[in-house]
Amino acid sequence: MIKPLGERIVIKVIEDTEQTSGGIFIPDSAKEKPQKGEVVAVGLGKLNDKGEREPMDVKVGDKILYAKYSGTDVKVDNVEYKILSVKDALAVIE
Repeated sequence: MIKPLGERIVIKVIEDTEQTSGGIFIPDSAKEKPQKGEVVAVGLGKLNDKGEREPMDVKVGDKILYAKYSGTDVKVDNVEYKILSVKDALAVIE
């Protein structure tokens, strides 16, 4: 498994369905880049000026929306993940 450092998180990207509600299949070339993911690992957090760790805004298991072109794509054991800074997480989906 991947263990992120500092204020980074690892997410598993959630792909949208490839078919519209009307039954039309969407080709890869026409799809939007995904912006949803599930947090699978969280770093320890950022060190503040006092040398203390600031708490992270997300936790493992949270489903989040993230900035469109953020993060780095990695593949581990044929599973694709994205490593991004916690500041690129825009919102938690409840």
